[in-house]
Amino acid sequence: MSFKENNARSVLKAVTYRIIIIILDFSVVYLLTGRTDVAFGFMIISNIYTTIAYYVHERVWNNITWGKLKK
Repeated sequence: MSFKENNARSVLKAVTYRIIIIILDFSVVYLLTGRTDVAFGFMIISNIYTTIAYYVHERVWNNITWGKLKK
């Protein structure tokens, strides 16, 4: 029997991970620039495309059997 994540689990993992990254992105850019507008803009743009990339990455790896253990 092999373990395979469903789409909802992958989406939830992506969302919780992105929340952490959103906070970090904003904080680092704000600390470097001192500007909330720049930090906010970077945070929004960066997290749109990286969330999509993370989801695709998870779905691809979910179909790779290497390293998975059978129960």
